[in-house]
Amino acid sequence: MRRYLANMEKQTFQTKLLALLKSAPDYVDESGELLRARLIDHAYQLDHSLIRLLLTENEIAEKFFEEVDGRWIFNYNTFVRYVRSKDFLPGSYTQFRNKIGLNIDSKSLSERGEVSLVWPYKDCVLEGGQTKEKEKRPEIFFNEVIAQDEINRMLHPKVFTNWKRHTGTGEREVTEIQRDENGTIRENLIIKGNNLIALHSLREEFHGKVKLIYIDPPYNTGNDSFKYNDRFNHSSWLTFMKNRLEVSRELLTHDGVFFASCDDNEHAYLKVLMDEIFGNENFVANFVIIRAEGGGLAKQVVKGHDYLLTYAKNIENFEPLRKPKDVRGKIVEKDGEKYWIEVDWLRREFGKYGTCYYEDIEKIKGKRKKDEIDKGIEDGQYILLKKGENKTVVGRYRALEQDGSKFYSVLKHLNADGKNELKDLMGENTFAFPKPTSLLKEIILGATFFKKDKDAIVLDFHAGSGTTAQAVLELNKQDKGNRKFILVEQMNYVKSVTVPRVEKAIKKEDSGDFVYCELMQYNQTYMDKIQSAQSSEELLGIWREMSRESFLNWYVKPEIPAEAEDHFIAIKDVEKQKQCLAELLDKNQLYVHLSEIEDEKFDVSEVDKVLNKKFYDGGDDV
Repeated sequence: MRRYLANMEKQTFQTKLLALLKSAPDYVDESGELLRARLIDHAYQLDHSLIRLLLTENEIAEKFFEEVDGRWIFNYNTFVRYVRSKDFLPGSYTQFRNKIGLNIDSKSLSERGEVSLVWPYKDCVLEGGQTKEKEKRPEIFFNEVIAQDEINRMLHPKVFTNWKRHTGTGEREVTEIQRDENGTIRENLIIKGNNLIALHSLREEFHGKVKLIYIDPPYNTGNDSFKYNDRFNHSSWLTFMKNRLEVSRELLTHDGVFFASCDDNEHAYLKVLMDEIFGNENFVANFVIIRAEGGGLAKQVVKGHDYLLTYAKNIENFEPLRKPKDVRGKIVEKDGEKYWIEVDWLRREFGKYGTCYYEDIEKIKGKRKKDEIDKGIEDGQYILLKKGENKTVVGRYRALEQDGSKFYSVLKHLNADGKNELKDLMGENTFAFPKPTSLLKEIILGATFFKKDKDAIVLDFHAGSGTTAQAVLELNKQDKGNRKFILVEQMNYVKSVTVPRVEKAIKKEDSGDFVYCELMQYNQTYMDKIQSAQSSEELLGIWREMSRESFLNWYVKPEIPAEAEDHFIAIKDVEKQKQCLAELLDKNQLYVHLSEIEDEKFDVSEVDKVLNKKFYDGGDDV
């Protein structure tokens, strides 16, 4: 530390500050570059570790602190303005952004934004058919916070394309979209595309129609199967969640319920956010999910559980979650439904401690009660059962499907079971951390326990391997239900893992089908090219093509100055170059807008035009 401080005396103020900040591992990425957004975030939070760091050097302290009555006061606004200035990080990366127009009013786009989009790319690997060694390589997401003045039409309904109907025996063309007598779409759906944009498109048809939403979002740990550029800090992660929670809440029925899986890293933050969006009065439970057993290696405590935050759309309309009752009485079938016979209900009703026999009813409660019981026996509500030689008890029929127990706050569903069942179904480990089907079946059954909800719509907009769809199919087979699922997934493994898994589940249960479709890409095509590029030269070619063919942000200069290319090449870090190019694209034009379906430049097929009309407003059959 002494040597470090001695060297600092010879440096300029800016160099000193940069060196000091880079000495803290929290503020640099893997390549040693300063994470300016995180630094600003910590300054606004008056983070103690940042303040202590800045106070270690007198010249820096004098710049950003004021002394008042012998106490140092951190002037965070001065600090934030300084690190935001375009001259603070005068590398090729900043010069490129300034030259192209990605920095506006000395603020980067991410510092001005209010909506978080996330695009995945594969780190040069397709998860789904690799060796076990390759399967350990992470999914990587590029996340970007979009400025309010960019949002514009980004969230308007989009065109769907590549329609296919999948059954247990294969796929065929889609010729119709099923609806019920109320006009509600009654199809199982798997949609590929950005989930925020897909949710806004689904809102057109499913507003107030989804009974249950379950999500297993990225946990923001740095160690799970999802990783992000610079990782999400808390504020970015919460922006990402907030955008999606707000629109998905609109899809819920008046008595609907929302489940969100999370772990310790974001649990407290997510609880506060969901209180804000759903209202803390609509909080139902914070279930503890036991996901692992036995010991393990850990720095402090072996973690064997996750959480399942649960909220009602409106607690006044919400019916408590139910599970099948542990029935000890006789089970009979009557009129095509199963009932259990409760034999001690009279004892409880009469307040007796011993058995209450039919022969004692008039003596204990009078003739009127006896006549009431006799009428119930005549109507099939009660049944007389012999007890010994001379006594009879009154049994009461209770419908199994209408008589459940309430949930306990701790649920046990091991992650190992999820991996094993997926391997059994698919023949190999095709997904890193699938949730066990048993967990999804328990909560879906709990929310759709009563007969009136057996045709409920279930939504999962972080579909992953497709566990939710399999759970719905198995439950329908189990209780003769007609629930429908909607899955949304933006990763390419939707074709190699999710769709094949649901196909196999349909074949296994010998019932059901689903419609697959995709958000029709426009600028998203260039996003995919950027994400799959392997070199600076390849990215430079994509940039030149983009400048000719794609929609660029309004503030980006369409021509490519020669010096801008030099700055771009000088960045050297391919990941940072990808990030720069992704920010050039107009996010309003990622996918084709429904309002532009007739525009010739988008080349929407006649079949797609008809199917989109049927999806959005119930047009005629193809």
